[in-house]
Amino acid sequence: MVTFIGLVFNMAVAGILIFGAEKSNRGDLSYIGWAGSVILFAGIFDMLDGQVARLSNKSSKFGALFDSVLDRYSEMILFFGICYYLVAHHYFLSSVFAFMALIGSMMVSYIRSRAEGLGVSCKGGLMQRPERIVLISISAIACGISYCFIGSDFKIYFPGTKIQIFETMSIFTFPIALMAVLTNWTAVGRLKEAKIALEEDEKLNSKSKEKFLGILLPLIMISGLVFSNGVGAQTSKQLNEAEQFPLPPVNKSMLFYLQRTPNTNTIVYELNYNDKKDLKEVEPVKVYWIRYTEQGAPIKKLNFIEKKFAYGIKTQKSGKDLWNLKMVAYDKLPITLRKGKHGSYTAFVKINNKDYVFQKAYIKIEGGSFWSPNIPYIDIYAKDENTKKEIIHRISNPKNKNNG
Repeated sequence: MVTFIGLVFNMAVAGILIFGAEKSNRGDLSYIGWAGSVILFAGIFDMLDGQVARLSNKSSKFGALFDSVLDRYSEMILFFGICYYLVAHHYFLSSVFAFMALIGSMMVSYIRSRAEGLGVSCKGGLMQRPERIVLISISAIACGISYCFIGSDFKIYFPGTKIQIFETMSIFTFPIALMAVLTNWTAVGRLKEAKIALEEDEKLNSKSKEKFLGILLPLIMISGLVFSNGVGAQTSKQLNEAEQFPLPPVNKSMLFYLQRTPNTNTIVYELNYNDKKDLKEVEPVKVYWIRYTEQGAPIKKLNFIEKKFAYGIKTQKSGKDLWNLKMVAYDKLPITLRKGKHGSYTAFVKINNKDYVFQKAYIKIEGGSFWSPNIPYIDIYAKDENTKKEIIHRISNPKNKNNG
């Protein structure tokens, strides 16, 4: 519903620009200013629809698809109105740039969607949909306001010539020309990014098959087994991704560690002892980085923002030698710190109402921002304390809306 309201407002923008093209003269730029205001207002609905769906527990895969389709319609209708206005008032070169910006905008979204359909993330670049909305709306509003103060006849010429390099309308058309360049640049960049990711994916699958065959063939030779219907194997790309990460040095104090898709830097959660070798009651767990991407893989403390909003951990003492732990970024995972069967402090995570020894967490991140990363899933690696059997428990999020 929210996305549909945004579509209606973008249709209104196109209507304003078409009306301005037919009823006003070339020097009247007020319609551009009014259109920019409506674009900005419509953009608020476009950016809030996914959040509203998640908060109201109405998010679904079809809803995400429907929102994306309406977003594409909104953007094409918007650019149609812009191109119509520019052509009607004989801004031919600017109309060409507007059409190029439309092509780039569509390709930015299409390449991302197609790459994700092939199983790789592709969300980089400067001109994603929110940036495009803000750039068009702000430049249109600025153009309309400038028209009220300096008129439409304000011009700047190249020194010593009659070659015009700027006019009031340029406040709107220059950003469109910039968008035409950056959207297509982003599209090409995403294509290169997808190419690299797909090639790496193919290498991983190839290595997995070779490893599987390297184990399977000796077993067949030794056991003499014959499979009349062939052998089928399932491999998990996500699990292969996690296995490519380095293993942090194991010590008696380490409880578990966390790794994420963007790089190999690892967050380690470790027991925090005082000078007397007793576990600190107020802060029994300390957290630090192992920066594998830096020379020598140095150990560094978390900064304030990382500790308070991203990778820190909250602790609450609930009994003798017993603490409840919660990750600050995801407090729905129940973790308990207590002594295990061997008498040493161990972090236990509850999975399907059973306690497992918490070993590591692997977070799949696909774009977003530091404050609101797009996380499709989290894999929890744990093992049964008695049988030593290892398990991988996946916590999945509803698929986020595909905004180009």
